[in-house]
Amino acid sequence: MNHKHKKGWILFLVCPPLIFLGVTWIVMALWNCVLPEILGVKSITFWQAMGILILSKILFGGFHFGKGMRDFKERKMREKMEGLSPEEREKFKEVWRNRCESGFFNRRQRNSE
Repeated sequence: MNHKHKKGWILFLVCPPLIFLGVTWIVMALWNCVLPEILGVKSITFWQAMGILILSKILFGGFHFGKGMRDFKERKMREKMEGLSPEEREKFKEVWRNRCESGFFNRRQRNSE
């Protein structure tokens, strides 16, 4: 058995948690060095920094588990579009153009009329 591949899997499993712990430590250090002086807030612990990091990821970044699923959906949609006749494709485009032309903020006005 090739030992080079074993080392690769070990790094693949060990590196992400270590990176996450390192980023958490950086968040804690930056918070404790900068914000108490500027805003007068309390210093935070490592676990509080981890909570802030996870909360900010949920609120601002979402969870993107890689491009695999998105690529799969795009490929599936492309295959469906290729299977449509030119008339069906134009009808599909027209329906989506009508849905999107008013925009998000005008949608409420249109529904209330």
